[in-house]
Amino acid sequence: MSEKRMLVVEADLLRKIDENRGDLSRSEFIDLLIEGQLKEREEGAKAAAPADDIVTREEFVQFQEGAKELLRSFLDFFINYGLELGREPKDEEFEQLSRKLRAMARSHHD
Repeated sequence: MSEKRMLVVEADLLRKIDENRGDLSRSEFIDLLIEGQLKEREEGAKAAAPADDIVTREEFVQFQEGAKELLRSFLDFFINYGLELGREPKDEEFEQLSRKLRAMARSHHD
């Protein structure tokens, strides 16, 4: 048999308990409310924890910057590769690549 203690509460609170407890005893009703609150808090804490499949803004920005840097390196490689082979790029083609690289460099610094 469990040990019993007395809990002193205000009359208005006792009236609310009695109005809402239905067939439960006062003790069972209070226990049900407390367990419900504890369960709700536990679920709220779990929901607040970041999930593994969520990307933070910082991670996305790092990814974006890495992709831009990779693209810059890729373009740089092909420009240099074309020059190494002795193939002179057409002025229009070279100017397009230069504009792209400059635009990427500006967006990298913003």
